[in-house]
Amino acid sequence: MEIIDILKAPQRGIRKLYDWTIHWSKTSKAPYALFVIAFCESSFFPVPPDVLLIPMVVADIKKWWRHALVCTLGSITGAFFGYLIGWGLYEAVGKPIVDFYNLQEQMNYVGTQFSENAFLFIFGAAFTPIPYKLITISAGLFSLPLYTLVIASLVGRAGRFFLVAGALRIFGKKLSASIEKYFDIFSLIFLLLLVGGFLAVKYLF
Repeated sequence: MEIIDILKAPQRGIRKLYDWTIHWSKTSKAPYALFVIAFCESSFFPVPPDVLLIPMVVADIKKWWRHALVCTLGSITGAFFGYLIGWGLYEAVGKPIVDFYNLQEQMNYVGTQFSENAFLFIFGAAFTPIPYKLITISAGLFSLPLYTLVIASLVGRAGRFFLVAGALRIFGKKLSASIEKYFDIFSLIFLLLLVGGFLAVKYLF
């Protein structure tokens, strides 16, 4: 019961964010907000852009591919910023970010993976809940060729966001009704995936 009680507060926050997003997702400012969130998540922000992408697609199914494209472009642009942080601003900006998420030990592991199969490793991080910011900052820190980061990220991020948006396009009405009916369950799964991504990096790498 204690764990459930702990998760109730962020669940309520997600519920408010969901309702708020549904309310204004058809406005002209919505795509800009999605781009900014996707950009920030690639370098320092903890919450993935899916939390905005999903309700925006649900609110306007016909624009599913536009929302997925905006999300992808924002994320890839943010990857450039993350790379810049690792390449030239690591001590001033990158290290505090890594310290904040307590991922110091994982940086060396990421560097090892870059030397073995950088493309596959970046693709995996871009497609899964693994904190993407760790990858982009590390790519700059270890001077990984920028084109490798961009191509692998483009494939992984586009694959992820278009898959999510496409699934909503196909099962839109049923899925939208399910989200409303079982929102507590969906929000709990989202929180577990978010926390699980950080734990995967911390304990499995």
